[in-house]
Amino acid sequence: GGQYGTTLRSSFSSRSQSNGVDPRASLYQPLAKKDFGTLKGSGWSSRSAVDLTPHKRMATISNGGLPKGRGYATGYAMSQATNTSPRPNSFHERTYRSRQNFDTLSLRSLRLGAGAARTIRAPAMRTLQRFQSNNRSRLSTGSFGNMQAVSQAGVGNSYMGMMEHNSRAPSVRSLAESSHHHLQDQRNMEMYNGHSTLLSHQSGGFDDIDLPSAVKYLIASDPNLQVLGAAYLQHKCYSDSNAKKQARSLQAMPKLVKLFNSPNQEVQRHATGAMRNLIYDNAENKLALVEENGIYELMRTLREPDDELRKNVTGILWNLSSSDNLKDRLARDTLEQLTDLVLVPLSGLGGSGVIQQNPSEAEIFYNSTGFLRNLSSASQQTRQKMRECHGLVDSMIHYVNSSLEVGKSEDKSVENAVCVLRNLSYRLYDEMPPSSLQRLEGHRRNNSGMVTGELVGCFSPQSKKAREHYLNADIVTFTEVSKDPKGMEWLWNPQIVGIYNRLLQRCELNKHTTEAASGALQNITAGDRRWAGVLSRLALEQERILNPVLDRVRTADHHQLRSLTGLIRNLSRHARNKDEMSTKVVSHLIEKLPGSIGDKAPPADVIVNIIAVLNNLVVESPMAARDIVYFDGLRKLFYIKKRRDSSDNEKSSRAAASLLGNMWQYTKLHRDFKMKGYRKEDFLGL
Repeated sequence: GGQYGTTLRSSFSSRSQSNGVDPRASLYQPLAKKDFGTLKGSGWSSRSAVDLTPHKRMATISNGGLPKGRGYATGYAMSQATNTSPRPNSFHERTYRSRQNFDTLSLRSLRLGAGAARTIRAPAMRTLQRFQSNNRSRLSTGSFGNMQAVSQAGVGNSYMGMMEHNSRAPSVRSLAESSHHHLQDQRNMEMYNGHSTLLSHQSGGFDDIDLPSAVKYLIASDPNLQVLGAAYLQHKCYSDSNAKKQARSLQAMPKLVKLFNSPNQEVQRHATGAMRNLIYDNAENKLALVEENGIYELMRTLREPDDELRKNVTGILWNLSSSDNLKDRLARDTLEQLTDLVLVPLSGLGGSGVIQQNPSEAEIFYNSTGFLRNLSSASQQTRQKMRECHGLVDSMIHYVNSSLEVGKSEDKSVENAVCVLRNLSYRLYDEMPPSSLQRLEGHRRNNSGMVTGELVGCFSPQSKKAREHYLNADIVTFTEVSKDPKGMEWLWNPQIVGIYNRLLQRCELNKHTTEAASGALQNITAGDRRWAGVLSRLALEQERILNPVLDRVRTADHHQLRSLTGLIRNLSRHARNKDEMSTKVVSHLIEKLPGSIGDKAPPADVIVNIIAVLNNLVVESPMAARDIVYFDGLRKLFYIKKRRDSSDNEKSSRAAASLLGNMWQYTKLHRDFKMKGYRKEDFLGL
């Protein structure tokens, strides 16, 4: 009877976290014990940490690429594109702590699909046209000579009429590329399509200028020359990695940083635009920008009342945040100002309570939430700083809630915000302030640290009196905690379960948002803490979350199944009525299990999650055992038990063996077992 309690239950569990992972890194890369936040950086993603066997394994699933900021030299492409390699499935971290954590946390980050395309007019194009016009008049008077002619031709060639797909916007493209969509690299698209007549008259381009000259122009006294120098850098460094390296060696970085807060707005715009291209996919340039006091200057620039400039600044920040080695510093130096200047006002939190964003503000907010999404996948220290930053969590909650109220659950900033909340929920009960934890835990723990009233053996339910006692204690704490949440309190507040539930039900197209919502629920229901149980029962009994979750399971891909089955696993452990849960979930979960060599099998950690759910139910519900037999689960479980040809299959084999051992305890089912050709040795043998 007690076999499963000591064999399977204590041996695997899953948590989930979202991290910035380089799509080019190897798929299963062991991480050092303390380095789970320092995966080789590339942008925003969500990570699912899975505790398996005695080792706690954290599976980090890349969400996609880096938000790369192109300046508008090539069409205001703000996306940090990455290679078109498929997104990695998981990175694992092993820590050899013997902590028994029975559940699943989730922190996996999400990709965008191909997404709708929209054209964006280069923000500074009108200004450049004026610039050209001025240059022509100066040329006619001979005041600028050949240099101005170069400027005119160069500006015409690199800016006139550039339009691009939104796949270059700061994360859309990179995320899409790292999913299985493999978007074609947009660099080779016909960027000048439709403008051949114009360009034929101005075909000189930047041919008469070179990088050393452009860098010298940055320190010229004439702002027109500064614009020209920055524009050339912006153009040249769009896709030329050698140009980026050469520009750094020519000391372009400190010169551009000094122009971020130039008194001339066009100089500011072009200097920040050039910097976006210079740091795109270039870790050395990102570091150089930071070392030149670039973060401080960027935050000064962010105060300017110029949306185009603010789009560039937030795009640069999002770019920088894809480097893991910069995340902690970025969090330290930017969070409070970014929250006050962008997140609070643009989320609607600071004013009327309603989201009122013009298109530029929507992009600024999107860049900023992408930046937060990357940072939230970093270290525990950075997660803590984000949770504690006044207004940050409130802004995310308010934006998601308000978007749900007006039917905008598919919004990409909603996706970013839910990913941030998911990541900040990772290891929440371990990292929250001790005073808050004590308030949530009440007096339920005994001296050994074990939760009283938990299962002792396979079939030892709590007494009715004990259940009533804990139910009453839950209600008292629940009422107290529910009052007026502020800041990080939202992360464990009962109201957030309803928000995630509404996202699961209403978000039909953006599967990454729903995956993040299920991952966040997975995180706050994981582990043996009392509050994880309270929120699990709230989700099951008041929010009736099983049906929306099972609807997602039916159509989920393997990545979604990780967080969904992790959540169901947590719920099955904490559910009060195991019989009722069994009738709802057993058939759906058995359907996902492989039963023969030709079957399409989900990843091993999904199989282990499913078997854990079935076991959590079987140890208390005869109906679960009966349904496993009825829905052809025995054949599949014996197939999984016999599959031991890899380390992953070995884990699922052991899990299946433990479950089958517990199934044998139901003597009333022995006759059914024998009718299907199974003997006692099959159930109890290895």
